[in-house]
Amino acid sequence: MKMKNALTVVAAVAAAMFAQASFAQAASAPASRADVKAETKAAAKEGKLTPAGEGAPKAAAATTSTKTRAERKADTKAAAKEGKLAPAGEGGAKPAAATGTPAARADVKADTKAAAKEGKLTPAGEGATAPKK
Repeated sequence: MKMKNALTVVAAVAAAMFAQASFAQAASAPASRADVKAETKAAAKEGKLTPAGEGAPKAAAATTSTKTRAERKADTKAAAKEGKLAPAGEGGAKPAAATGTPAARADVKADTKAAAKEGKLTPAGEGATAPKK
């Protein structure tokens, strides 16, 4: 049994050595430092270098703008006049405008005084949102 294991090990080592030799022949000689530097400079000029810290090179933009800067500015001004631009910040939708006419300040004050005389006002600190003890 030991002889069979020894032959298997010898065959595996021989196969590994022959495989390594064939791979070494297939690989080309390493490029010189000057060649590598020249290739790197050429890639940098073409914009093909990978940015630091990123795994893959950035893909080029699929399309370019067909409008000039002046046309884009004019479109933006027109949209601003029409109120179609999103508000600055989070870019969410505009809140809906209040419907109906709000009551005048004097009317609200009068209603509050009437409610106070009738005892319908909630005492301070006792409303639905008051902290619990």
